[in-house]
Amino acid sequence: MGVLNEEVVDLHVSTVRELNSALHKAHDGEHWRVTNPGGAHNVAVGIDSEIDVVIDGHVGYFAAGMHQKGTVTIEGSAGTGLAENMMSGRVHVKGNASQSAGATAHGGLLVIDGTTGARCGISMKGVDIVVGGNVGHMSAFMAQAGRLVICGDAGDSLGDSIYETRIYLKGQARSLGSDCIEKPMREEHLAELAELLAAAGRTESPSEFRRYGSARTLYHFHSENSSAY
Repeated sequence: MGVLNEEVVDLHVSTVRELNSALHKAHDGEHWRVTNPGGAHNVAVGIDSEIDVVIDGHVGYFAAGMHQKGTVTIEGSAGTGLAENMMSGRVHVKGNASQSAGATAHGGLLVIDGTTGARCGISMKGVDIVVGGNVGHMSAFMAQAGRLVICGDAGDSLGDSIYETRIYLKGQARSLGSDCIEKPMREEHLAELAELLAAAGRTESPSEFRRYGSARTLYHFHSENSSAY
């Protein structure tokens, strides 16, 4: 059900280009609904205002890319590159996401209720990502800043070549990547994890998670570590 004074764009009638152009001209406080997305690519990219956008269904590649401010809610699943280079605001996917979700994202909160494919959070630079299910292999590869919360399991090479991103994992990782180690879960980490879970609408207890991060052996070249490069 829509909200009062909601703008509706039907992608059976309008093109994605027309939708995005309209969203770029939208004003703070507006509510938008996108119907019949049909797995289209590049839906709701480049938003730069405090608007609320709900997408009724599945989307393809690069949905909500370069997102700033406002909220995008996808009432389905998303393809590769969800919220790539996101800067701020909130993107929430009620279904699953394919590979490279949140790639290079600098800020904001990305919530995925289901599972994600490979390389979730690759090269993330400050975004917070909360995944309700599992993540695929090489997630948080070269992740530089921000927090990745995984409420399920992780595939191979979790956190490979990680910098200062913190990973919170409830389940098991098939393997850890180069320079990624388990770290102590102190009170400040329990507190920040509780905030992230609450923001994502999750009910898990922070005490169920373990923390992973960088061992900091790859920051500078050391000959004795050459086998790890």
